[in-house]
Amino acid sequence: MEDSKGPEAGLPTFDLLAAVEQAGLEDAADRLAGIGLAQLQDEPGRIDRWVLAPEGLGWRFDFTKQLVDGAAWDGLVQLAEKADWQGARDLQFSGAPVNETEGRAVLHMALRGESGDGFKVDGQDVVDAVLETRDAFLSFADDVRGGAYTTVNGTAFTHVVNIGIGGSDLGPVMVHEALAPLRMREGAPLDVRFVSNVDPFHLDQALQGLDPKQTMVVIVSKTFTTQETMANARRAVAWLEGALGDGASRHLVAVSSNVEAAGAMGIPEDRVFGFGNWVGGRFSLWGPVGLAIALGSGSAAYRELLKGARAMDRHFLEAPSDRNVPLHLALVELWNVNLLGATSRVVLPYAQALHRLPAYLQQAEMESNGKAVGRDGQPVEWATHPVVWGEPGTNGQHAFHQLLHQGTTLHPVDFIAVKSPMGGDAGMHRLLLDNAVAQAEAFCIGRTYEDVVQEMAAAGHSAEDVARTAPHRVFHGGRPSTFMLAEALTPHALGALIAAHEHKIFLEGVFWNLFSFDQWGVELGKAMAKSLASGEEGVWTAGTQALKRCLT
Repeated sequence: MEDSKGPEAGLPTFDLLAAVEQAGLEDAADRLAGIGLAQLQDEPGRIDRWVLAPEGLGWRFDFTKQLVDGAAWDGLVQLAEKADWQGARDLQFSGAPVNETEGRAVLHMALRGESGDGFKVDGQDVVDAVLETRDAFLSFADDVRGGAYTTVNGTAFTHVVNIGIGGSDLGPVMVHEALAPLRMREGAPLDVRFVSNVDPFHLDQALQGLDPKQTMVVIVSKTFTTQETMANARRAVAWLEGALGDGASRHLVAVSSNVEAAGAMGIPEDRVFGFGNWVGGRFSLWGPVGLAIALGSGSAAYRELLKGARAMDRHFLEAPSDRNVPLHLALVELWNVNLLGATSRVVLPYAQALHRLPAYLQQAEMESNGKAVGRDGQPVEWATHPVVWGEPGTNGQHAFHQLLHQGTTLHPVDFIAVKSPMGGDAGMHRLLLDNAVAQAEAFCIGRTYEDVVQEMAAAGHSAEDVARTAPHRVFHGGRPSTFMLAEALTPHALGALIAAHEHKIFLEGVFWNLFSFDQWGVELGKAMAKSLASGEEGVWTAGTQALKRCLT
């Protein structure tokens, strides 16, 4: 397949299989498999080459335990250049409609932009409007936190309930949880809670123990039509109105572009904060969707989050291929999936504050690139995005690490750790980091049968015991991992980490020949659920007809 430009000079189509063959990557994978990951650790200069620590980002990205060497990387870069990764990147940053199935630009980077950055959509600079909206919703957050904006009774708010789903929930709640150490150090005047599930228990749980007279409800829905969000919103509004009557309006805020619909719910226009259709939901925490973050942790922390993300944007634009962090993240995953056969990637944050990061990345990555149709409208002939999953360390060590170490399938791991303690016991934090480092090393080098036999004999085990149990104690190793270490879990560092993964997502879509920024895959089930709710008969299987009767 020849590369060709898509409609309106969009992203070119790309034949990954041909590029893999031209770059000799299958031969490189076979060669490295013969060497093995453990032996590759002795490669001269490996640390200098495979550890990236760009200035001003606050992170050390260690790729030394990936089954890649310089020759394999050269082939991967050849593939990336064949895909014109830099041209694709520049096209996205120019405001071109790279979300071609919906005819939209993809410019969430503008939400963390600064004056003079020059982000344009349809030829119009959008930065001034972004800054105006940013100042408005952050000023509002400060007014609520400081008591300048009060309840209908003139008292300070004590609680906020943020209602959204998908990108209107996962990003804000992940960042809010990650900034918990900051709030514990500095204090926080507001308790922020999040509701996403249409299961009514989720809202009941969030409202448990709250006084509506001191509670603000933030409704986050770009269209103000999202089924689950609006169902929860109507219940929350009724809860407020039951205690406050018409005064409930003062306790309501909307993040939406549908000012009219928000007004119909009693929310005045000056408390409706919107954003453009060039911002996808799962990339929207950088704008008004992040209001709950600012309410919880303050506008200063939120602005630092934006600065960290913008610093990663500049790095992505300016760093050469051999030092470019998002390019490394994308090409390493492509290598693991398409050359080594991995079907999942495990995200292990060795930081309790980052416990929602795996769930956030699940949506951001799998909703973006979990697709099987290429930019040319034809089925792709290669694997696309792996499953993303994980839990915080050290919990996972007592759960699924058994499978990671000794299972029959390959699951590359991302370790994410923080050098500075986030809690009050430096010794416990050292134990946490020791576990992260040890797990990465164990995944890499494993333990041979000979080593097991020697250790068991030295410990006094009988020959019979050794013969019976030694095979079960063998770790084959060769399990690749990337180790991401932050100096401290600051808002700036968090912003940089999130932005790095956003750019990784974009590049992977370029290489896999996908449109990363639509999400048609979420629509069918939602549409069918609406037909059930409306009583439409539709065409259902016999099993579903029986299930419907059970639910009636």
